[in-house]
Amino acid sequence: MAKRTRTKPRSARSPAEPGGDRPEYVSGYRWDAEAAAKPAEFIEQFCRVPSPDGGDPIPVTLIPWQRDRVIAPLFGWKRPDGRLRYRRGAVFCPKKSGKTWLMSSIAQYLLTAHRPFADVYPAAVDREQARILYRFLKRSVEASPTLSKVLEVVDSKSIIRNRKHGNVLRCLSADAYRNEGLNGSVIIDEIHAHRTDDLVSALSYATRATPNGLVLAISTAGDDRKGPGYQWWQDCELVTKNPAANPTFYGLIFAAAADDDFDDPVVWRKANPSMGITFPEDEFRADWQDAKTSPQKWQRWLRYSLNVWTTADNRWFKPETYASCVQAPPHELAGRACFIGLDLADHLDLTAAVALFPDGQGGYDADCMFWMPESNVADRERESRVPLRQWIADGWIRTTPGVRLDHDQVAADLIAYSKTHNVRGVGADPWNLGSVATQLQREGLDVHAIGQNVGRMTAPSKLLEVLIHERKFRCPSPVMQWMAGNVCVYVDHAGNMKPDKGKSADKTDGIVAAVCGLAVASTAEPETSADEWRLIEI
Repeated sequence: MAKRTRTKPRSARSPAEPGGDRPEYVSGYRWDAEAAAKPAEFIEQFCRVPSPDGGDPIPVTLIPWQRDRVIAPLFGWKRPDGRLRYRRGAVFCPKKSGKTWLMSSIAQYLLTAHRPFADVYPAAVDREQARILYRFLKRSVEASPTLSKVLEVVDSKSIIRNRKHGNVLRCLSADAYRNEGLNGSVIIDEIHAHRTDDLVSALSYATRATPNGLVLAISTAGDDRKGPGYQWWQDCELVTKNPAANPTFYGLIFAAAADDDFDDPVVWRKANPSMGITFPEDEFRADWQDAKTSPQKWQRWLRYSLNVWTTADNRWFKPETYASCVQAPPHELAGRACFIGLDLADHLDLTAAVALFPDGQGGYDADCMFWMPESNVADRERESRVPLRQWIADGWIRTTPGVRLDHDQVAADLIAYSKTHNVRGVGADPWNLGSVATQLQREGLDVHAIGQNVGRMTAPSKLLEVLIHERKFRCPSPVMQWMAGNVCVYVDHAGNMKPDKGKSADKTDGIVAAVCGLAVASTAEPETSADEWRLIEI
């Protein structure tokens, strides 16, 4: 019988080969130490970070893990024909690890020194985040004495152009239908926040016709295991265990394991390779102590600080927390200044207006008005399983005749309310607002459009959260209590937040209206009293 020979596994390492001692080694690819070092040398020589206090720009100094575990393998491993080994890569690390300026530096290298020259597309989950990315890149380029000469910032088109070679950097958002047919390299910001695979898939093929093109995602963990972010996380886990399973995908994860002790500082340091460099450990400890005060804070802390995927209940308020807010105002509302928040639904559903009366001690009393089409009440009650007809009988909800909500009646009721109350301003979701806003303004009411994005909604949303948890929000409406139990909250990687209608179990209009009202109330000038007017006249 012939002796059988054991073949060498494809992923077996050969320390004698260049790169054979590296964890991502796979036979058939070669290690180019010069190519691995070139991007890091470029970044530390030319890239700058704008000073937060307006001082001189700060030269970028790469943290060892960024240089050795991200940049070196991505650019150092080559195919036999000299092209980059990796077409895709993902790096998952906790917040405050230096992710933003690492992405910015890699993007500037790709645009300026990576061969062959090609376009670069930093990609964000929405237009607002794309604008933030562009502004950071713009400021970084302008802060560099050398790169500001090589690269041209074109604000009118929101692009950065290589003056000599013509390739451009353009920040993209999740408008997948506009992002087909692109060629170049892609850096995807916070892939965990992408709810669909549309943009990610479109951009993943942008490198196919681009020699040495790269699609790189840098992100924290998320809470949606059905989205593309978790798929890429699983790809990272796969190649960490066996690089040969997908040799053209690079994966790196810094995170606490499911069976780790989350209170152990050793685990903190394992999950945070930038601890002590981009932030001190005592600040991390303070965040940990604060997170232990509520389940919602704890889930956020696990995601952002230990890079742990969570599946927690995303409801904004626990029923027992909001229940303490269901109380009548301690003082009469007549004569007090108030601010109205309005969430105008389509003609077939509930519309909400919430009048907020500051109490002079940092709290608010809320007086709610809800409207819905009379013909839809029975069906809506059956679907939602709440006593809508009883609430209508008790005066908590108003109805308009027919199957379509009469927006003119909503406007008339608000105008009537303003005749008996001191309405200082109205904040409203601009969607579908047109004719109602016109009627209110005609009566002298000051109407503010409150865009439903995190930039506009974060401050009032955080204020409402504090008011409810500190029992400084008083509202006797059972309709509002029902909606508070339905509402979920969206929190992005920067801590910005807003009510999440898409994930909420049922109607949330009252909560959204309250946030719109707080957006106006919290920025309004204090009302001048009669005594103050007399003093001014004197």
